[in-house]
Amino acid sequence: MSDLLSIGASGLKAYSRAMSTVGDNIANAQTPGYARRTLALKEMASGTESALVGRNVSPGGVTIQGIGRSVDKWLINDARISSGEAERAATRADWMTKVESALSDDANGISTNLTKLFTTADQLTADPNNVTLRAQFLQSVDDVASGFRSSATQLGAMSEGISDAAQSSVTDLNNNLDALESVNAGLRKARAGSTNEASLLDERDRLIDQISSQMAVTASFDDKGTVTLRAAGTGDALVGNATVTHVAIATGADGRLGFTAGGAAIDPGSGNLAGLGQAADHVADQRAGLDAAAAQFAGQLNTAHQAGTDANGNAGQPLFAGTTAATLTATPLSASQVAAANGSGTNGNMLAIGGMRGANDPEAAWASRLASQAQATSSSRAQFAAAATRADGAAAARDSVSGVDLDQEAADLLRFQQAYSAAARTIQVARETMQALLSAI
Repeated sequence: MSDLLSIGASGLKAYSRAMSTVGDNIANAQTPGYARRTLALKEMASGTESALVGRNVSPGGVTIQGIGRSVDKWLINDARISSGEAERAATRADWMTKVESALSDDANGISTNLTKLFTTADQLTADPNNVTLRAQFLQSVDDVASGFRSSATQLGAMSEGISDAAQSSVTDLNNNLDALESVNAGLRKARAGSTNEASLLDERDRLIDQISSQMAVTASFDDKGTVTLRAAGTGDALVGNATVTHVAIATGADGRLGFTAGGAAIDPGSGNLAGLGQAADHVADQRAGLDAAAAQFAGQLNTAHQAGTDANGNAGQPLFAGTTAATLTATPLSASQVAAANGSGTNGNMLAIGGMRGANDPEAAWASRLASQAQATSSSRAQFAAAATRADGAAAARDSVSGVDLDQEAADLLRFQQAYSAAARTIQVARETMQALLSAI
């Protein structure tokens, strides 16, 4: 009867723990990083069983081996890679959209005012002495300069915003690296198969997921589950051997970003840091292109205007001052100082300025710049859409193994409840039988 009691008691303990495990799964169904847990049970050998007795029948009950986690390492790694690529694409597409907005005519009016400038020049050819048209021409010059300055200011602010976002992300990354090493320290001390070990492994995987969304990393694990984390591109160790190497960021004069780990240059590869780095490069290119466009436009218009003479017979003066988009300003001229005439007539210079329109004129060059940016932005959005779809599929595949299915948990809970009741009934039968034996004496 004592064997029956101990068998029933082992069942009560095992199935009570099993129901607690199911309850933990249900409670954490929406907890990020939580992997479904299962209770591993094993037949308990009887204390009186002997290998020398071939037909000895002495059941021993059940024992708990430990807590297991439902994970697939390949699916987890695939989800991390696709998630990092989706984060990179999303970050880049977001900033590309902002650049497109900063260069758009709605934001700076450059395209509209370039058209207005050349249209006014055409009108002056018909009435070169019209003071109102001369004033409108000068206003268009000022509006174009203002548009270049506005775009330069917005792109400069974006460059600073990207740098600030990257610095914040690097701070979060380093905090995650520190936390990961703390988890490693806990895993070295954790008892195999314990709930504490399972919780630490969940937190380890969650932190690696978070780090992978910031930059590309590779992870290797020892028999205790502790992780050695390396930068995917260079192999530089970030976490390992109880040591953490922090990532640092530097911003160049043009806004481009550089990343290092332990003083060695690294390439984030994927994740939001890679997206921010690519966005910083694009903004730097656009700022340089905007400066070149402003200088070229100003140089062409200045040369053309200086080739003519104003209403007082004086040589035309430069229309613009400044060498970059941020410093471009309109020269303060009066209506009489508009150089509409040249040697061929009172409207000859305006005819020459109007004739600048063509395949390579400032108006066409600016339209080409906007079209190029629109195409790049559209491409970045398409890349993000594809990467997001890929990431969603990889996450779903991972969750099909690691995620909690509430229907399955409900069925398991009912099954373990019945087993628990049966174990309790076993103890009750053992007690009743023992009482009957004692009463018969």
